[in-house]
Amino acid sequence: MAKTVCKILGVVFLLVGIAGFAKADLLGAHLNPAHNIVHILTGAAALYLGFAGSLSAARAFALIFGVVYLALGILGLTMGTGAMRMWTVGPLELGNVDHGIHILLGAVFLAGGLFTKK
Repeated sequence: MAKTVCKILGVVFLLVGIAGFAKADLLGAHLNPAHNIVHILTGAAALYLGFAGSLSAARAFALIFGVVYLALGILGLTMGTGAMRMWTVGPLELGNVDHGIHILLGAVFLAGGLFTKK
């Protein structure tokens, strides 16, 4: 399942990263060039592991990125300020929509990693 999750989310990350350069408020998220580059790099790594990587590498990626994105979303909701729960992490500005998307992505990555047999 980890390889399938990496393939699907890899495509999603690449598309969102590219589209974010054309529409910075895509889906209500706060996308800037740094955010888009993170998405493109994450998507490229996920696609590589989904298609050419080993099952164990895809599983490790899914587990690690699942924890990272889940933590990013939860921390954003708890540390963000104002009505939009805005949180700045380096060059990234994240709000409620970003936090929700990150929690969803983290859960999908984690499920892909946890439900893959070793």
